[in-house]
Amino acid sequence: MPQEQYAHRSAMQSSEGPQVYKVGIYGWRKRCLYFFVLLLMILILVNLAMTIWILKVMNFTIDGMGNLRITEKGLKLEGDSEFLKPLYAKEIRSRPGNPLYFQSARNVTVNILNEKTKVLTRLVTGPQAVEAHSQKFEVKSLSGKLLFSADDNEVVVGAERLRVLGAEGTVFPKSIETPSVRADPFKELSALSRLKGQVIITGGTRLSKLHVILESPTRSLVMEAPKGIEINAEAGNMEATCRTELRLESKDGEITLNAANIKLPRLPLASHSSTGSRQKIYELCVCSNGRLFLSQAGASSTCQINTSICS
Repeated sequence: MPQEQYAHRSAMQSSEGPQVYKVGIYGWRKRCLYFFVLLLMILILVNLAMTIWILKVMNFTIDGMGNLRITEKGLKLEGDSEFLKPLYAKEIRSRPGNPLYFQSARNVTVNILNEKTKVLTRLVTGPQAVEAHSQKFEVKSLSGKLLFSADDNEVVVGAERLRVLGAEGTVFPKSIETPSVRADPFKELSALSRLKGQVIITGGTRLSKLHVILESPTRSLVMEAPKGIEINAEAGNMEATCRTELRLESKDGEITLNAANIKLPRLPLASHSSTGSRQKIYELCVCSNGRLFLSQAGASSTCQINTSICS
């Protein structure tokens, strides 16, 4: 019986023809797939548009990006730039004919290192001052002539003329040695010692011909020169005043007063006899201690030892 039924079913299926089974996604699954594909295409287009916009804004080209260009000699940067981290470069220069600016909110520091990364020279430009740290500091002209040099031992000024334009002049806490001190034409030359020490001018000293003031209100003033000091007042007077004593001393030579008239108006006058005519002619006398006094002239010498004057 089972074999007869199976044969009957087989005959019926053969008479109806082959059955077709459909393979695929249908219904809501198909609609979701189309939606995701459309969404993906939209994202691709948006991403492509954003990429093109970024390339356009950042100015990406074959040569570089924005103001940064890649050349055969290195990188070329145009316009203002900011570096948030250290920049290492062999050479930094501006375009021909344009200046190079370094700008910082605090300071700009330039360090020179050796092979062991030890700082040899440092230049710091800050809001308060410009500091240079090195073993020696030099300033030279375009021709290579030394204009200024400073180290631990000395400071050298190589210019032909040193001018101080400050209203208060120059302050030297210790002595100064110079072969020549000169003022500008029709200007006064003043050397002042206010608190401590001495004002010493050594060498062959040539001062201004207009008006010279060498002043030390609270200390002494010394002028020294091994070959002599010459003070000339060609168009005016020369005055030397003091409160107590004015001493002219020559150890090995002479003191010469070469003038048509030599006046000593305040020399003491020795007492004279009331007899005889009184005339305004006096004789210059010298005490044994070198003090000078006047005595009324007579037919012979009237100089006598006067204890009130020569004591």
